[in-house]
Order: sequence, then structure tokens, then C-alpha cells
Amino acid sequence: MLDHVFTDAIGALRDTFEKAFLERQAFEERFQVDVLLGDTTWETSYGLPGEGLPPRVQADITLDWPTWAQTAYRSWYIGEPSGEAPRIEIEIVMRIQRLASSPDVRPVLTALPEASPPIGATRLERSTPTVEISYNENSEAEDWALEISYEGSYELDEATLADGSILDDHFSAMGGWIASTLVRLGDLRLDFLPADEQE
Repeated sequence: MLDHVFTDAIGALRDTFEKAFLERQAFEERFQVDVLLGDTTWETSYGLPGEGLPPRVQADITLDWPTWAQTAYRSWYIGEPSGEAPRIEIEIVMRIQRLASSPDVRPVLTALPEASPPIGATRLERSTPTVEISYNENSEAEDWALEISYEGSYELDEATLADGSILDDHFSAMGGWIASTLVRLGDLRLDFLPADEQE
């Protein structure tokens, strides 16, 4: 495995999700590098066990490692001064899908906190909801989905750059928080369509 602070962060998140017994959506995971701009992105999705495919509720997680962060990390690594500490951009989207009708967003917002648990010195802040509508071939609304994202930046200080195990401590609360949030969303009185595939 590549020895890099960004892959250490990915490993720390995977560990906390597995400890929370979340189920990875295997075909939704991507590791991408923008060959023009140089940004590196990891995307994955986790749901609750036994939800079927697609799951009623899932969390879509994105970590972004911008080119400037790699430049700052390289400067630190070779002992050169750097003007700014590298940061990992984090987005976690809580998604409710397979809805049979347009959802009322108010109970969903009530069930969700305005910020995540602390990740080191930062918290992810909640955005406003987005409703997605899928139509059939007759241009009739067929199903709905609701997304609310949490976004923020995780700054890598000197201690974390020197000791990647600190990432395990900083990300440790995320698995339990995502699992409990998905349970709360799944318990809402919403009208769901059956899964395409039962597990």
C-alpha cells in the first residue's frame, strides 16, 4: 500500500466504518486522479446491513486531496518551509432513496444535527437539503431521493503528518455517528419503494 497521509486517512475511515458494522457498497468506490489538475479523490458509499440494493439510506463519502495540499505535504516531507498546512476536503452526503413520494424535509432536518462530531479540531457543517426526482419513459415521476451533505476541511498539523496513527483517533467517531444517523433516517415515517434486489 502507498505510504501517504491521504491513504492513511482513507484507511482510518474504512476501519471506523467496519467497526460500526456499516456495509460498503462495493461498486460505488472510486479512487481518482485528475491528470490535468492533479487533484486526488476517494469516493465510497456505506449503508446499513440488510437494506437491499439500493439501500433505503446510505452515506456517500468523498475525500479530496487538492494539488496544493500535495505540494505542501511534499515540502514538509523533504524539510522545506511551507506557507500553509495541507488539508483534506471532506464531504459526507446522507441520502434517503427509493422514496415513493415527494418527501417532507422538515422531519429529516429535525433528525439530523447541524454539525458532525469533531474530526480533530474541525466539524463538518450541514448544508440545505436537495430533492432528486426520477421520471419514467412516460415523463411521470417514478421515485424520489433526498440528500443532505456535511462539508468541511481537515487540517493536517505537524503531529499528524509525523504520526499517521493520530488519524485513527481523529476519525474514530465518524463510523458510529454515520451508523446512528442512518438508523434515525431509516426510522422516519417515509413511504419507500421495494428494493430492486434483496440481500
